Amino acid sequence: MAYLGEEIKKLGFGMMRLPRIDGEIDIEQSKKMVDIFMNAGFTYFDTAYVYGGSEEAVKKSLVERYPRESYQLATKMAAWVNNGNDVTNQLEESLKRTGAGYFDFYLMHNLGEDRTKQYEKLGIWEYLAKKKSEGIIKHIGFSFHSTADDLDTILTNHPEAEFVQLQINYADWESSKIQSRACYEVARKHNKPVIIMEPVKGGLLANPPKNIEEIFKSAEPQASCASWAVRFAADLDGVIAVLSGMSTEQQVSDNVSYMKDFTHLTDEQRGVLKKAREEFMKIPSIPCTSCDYCAKVCPKNIGISGSFTAMNLELVYGNTAQAKAREKQFTVNSEKKRASDCIKCGKCEKVCPQHIHIREELERVANTLID
Repeated sequence: MAYLGEEIKKLGFGMMRLPRIDGEIDIEQSKKMVDIFMNAGFTYFDTAYVYGGSEEAVKKSLVERYPRESYQLATKMAAWVNNGNDVTNQLEESLKRTGAGYFDFYLMHNLGEDRTKQYEKLGIWEYLAKKKSEGIIKHIGFSFHSTADDLDTILTNHPEAEFVQLQINYADWESSKIQSRACYEVARKHNKPVIIMEPVKGGLLANPPKNIEEIFKSAEPQASCASWAVRFAADLDGVIAVLSGMSTEQQVSDNVSYMKDFTHLTDEQRGVLKKAREEFMKIPSIPCTSCDYCAKVCPKNIGISGSFTAMNLELVYGNTAQAKAREKQFTVNSEKKRASDCIKCGKCEKVCPQHIHIREELERVANTLID
């Protein structure tokens, strides 16, 4: 379907979680993943200035191997990583890293709350409009992790935004914290097309608790749980692309298999998803998506997302032994500090897109998983 003059199949390749070997992105495997995606007719790729090594990987796995007009490339600038200093150099650096020549979609990364003011103070809206007039950017938008009221204010003040990127998944659709439905409805009120991120909630919805998995398997025995999550997002009107942060060739193959000839869901399928959502809402898990923005500002180098991944094994699956083992794997074995080393400075909470009370949750991890 065409949005903003672009013909795009609804699945987008999120290049935030590319496979790594010894901490470095595995370029050869990334090339194979890109090939599977492109050969299936999909063309939308998403990266960001702050995704360590991702823009360089885009150059090697995509830009140097395919004609520029055969795909759409999106990246983002992040005003909040420069302590309020000039960030216009990020666009030039992203162009250099990717070698793309121009960006089809360019985003201000993580608007909302005080971060919105940083972009406005630096004159980024005006700067990007100028770059669009020069042909370096085709479409200007922003990603967002705040409230529906906040989104409404931004879109009212900046009608020049051509699209928004929102966190939407079936588990958070009615969440009062994430506000997936409410934010989506605000975007549609302003007639802004939507790019969807975190449709699988950082991987959590790919491997849900057994009772939820059984709901899906009873309805469609051959379909993966991840496919239900992605299809829920793709079923919404006004969606440019649903981003999936893929890490393996198998994940790419699975995603393209059910999205290749995507059609809207049936009422029966929507009912299955509603039932699964109701079960998810009963689970008190930590809504961490492993974006690791917190890690970039933590003065103690605590393995925050790893600690929360481990804690969710305890909360969602009740597997204490595995949760304790994972906590060590994601902290001590990864040369990170543990939850018990938190000094409660609060810097992490100021940048968390999910608005997690990180200090409280780290204390719970320390009390539950660290002997």
